[in-house]
Amino acid sequence: MAKKAAAKSAKELAEELLNPRKNGFFKVSDEKIEKADKFCEGYKAFLDSAKTERESVDYAVKAAEKHGFVPFDPKHQYAPGDKVYYNNRGKSICLAIIGKEGCKNGVRIAAAHIDNPRIDLKPIPLYESTEMVYLKTHYYGGIKKYQWTAIPLAMHGVIIKRDGTSVQVCVGEEPGDPQFTITDILPHLGQDQAAKPLGSAFTGEDLNILIGSRPVRDEEVKDAYKLNVMRILNEKYGIVEADLISAEIEFVPAFKATDIGFDRSLVGAYGHDDRVCAYPALEAILNCKNPVQTVITVLTDKEETGSDGNTGLNSEYMRYFIADLAQAEGEEPRHVLSKSTCISADVTAAYDPHYASAYEAQNSCYINGGLGVAKYTGSRGKGGTSDANAEFVGKIRRIFDDAGVLWQIGELGKVDQGGGGTVAKYIANLNVDVLDIGVPVLSMHAPFEVVSKLDVYMAYKGFKAFFDEK
Repeated sequence: MAKKAAAKSAKELAEELLNPRKNGFFKVSDEKIEKADKFCEGYKAFLDSAKTERESVDYAVKAAEKHGFVPFDPKHQYAPGDKVYYNNRGKSICLAIIGKEGCKNGVRIAAAHIDNPRIDLKPIPLYESTEMVYLKTHYYGGIKKYQWTAIPLAMHGVIIKRDGTSVQVCVGEEPGDPQFTITDILPHLGQDQAAKPLGSAFTGEDLNILIGSRPVRDEEVKDAYKLNVMRILNEKYGIVEADLISAEIEFVPAFKATDIGFDRSLVGAYGHDDRVCAYPALEAILNCKNPVQTVITVLTDKEETGSDGNTGLNSEYMRYFIADLAQAEGEEPRHVLSKSTCISADVTAAYDPHYASAYEAQNSCYINGGLGVAKYTGSRGKGGTSDANAEFVGKIRRIFDDAGVLWQIGELGKVDQGGGGTVAKYIANLNVDVLDIGVPVLSMHAPFEVVSKLDVYMAYKGFKAFFDEK
């Protein structure tokens, strides 16, 4: 008679049955750590060169064309392996590689956003007050206003002149450039400010940007200080004040991306949310070879303000693009969408022990834990979310595990603490299976955010594994 198998020890049972949290550093080799560090050198260069949605699209177009992508022509018949991109008004972009099966069994989408919280200008921004010159602003996205005072700012954007010509503007990023700032009151005189609740100590109308303090040399002229600034701008760009009406000017932190920590394990920068997912999603499609299904990376605008507008994913541009691909192959677009899958590539909150009361530790994502998976986002009673089905979550688990991708799952803080949304629900509304997956971020929406290099690299590996899966 065969001997009865020895009973498993409690340790063996725990290893087989339980799912303990473990720092990702202990799950990967030194070789992968080195690859993560190298990958993030490219990411830091992207951060410094693409601080706005327009600059991100410009970067993506140049990178795509180097990898053989061409502008999409809906009248052209494409073959497996062909690479195309659709540039939507210079502020969002779709890149696709035609798969061996084309669209007939659906497409695979990785969608990230390239707009970030920032300071925009009002339509009529320029004014002078007590011999100083300022710009009136309207902040964009969810910010803590006090974080944007007393830091160096750079000016990015485009000005459309009355004759229709376009002027590109970028001031404050190069050595020797002037920079700008929003002033704050000194603590010696800040008693009244300090007595206010943090959320009301600053208002949107307080966020005016200091841009000059010298007048033209004529004591009789009106608005001499404002006029001097306009004189400088006219000499440099050939614009007049009225041209600012038809401009999109964004003020962003002038910080450069940098390593954080003695071990250089982290990257600190402006705009990780959501360029920390956009860059890996772009790199994943640039390095994708011979996919089975057609794969698409979408870099979109307007997520921070609700995804509305014709460059946001609450519009139809991505659906139109997929419809054109489908119809060129004789497929019905709605049938293609219904069989499609998508990674909504957006960041999640990294557990911060200094603010532990806002998190539920067991269901949080951690720095160096790998990609953060969120079955649902939204707020409180799962409001404003798509809530991925279990079958698709299981599929992504298998893809990541088979590819050696380090990942974790969590929620955005405690249930009743607040919450946030992504583009997932807009894509899910097209009858596409969608799951939120992204990089955990410390100090999210602050002018200077922090991420783990290992987590950034795992985003690239995860998105690429999703595209490559057979």
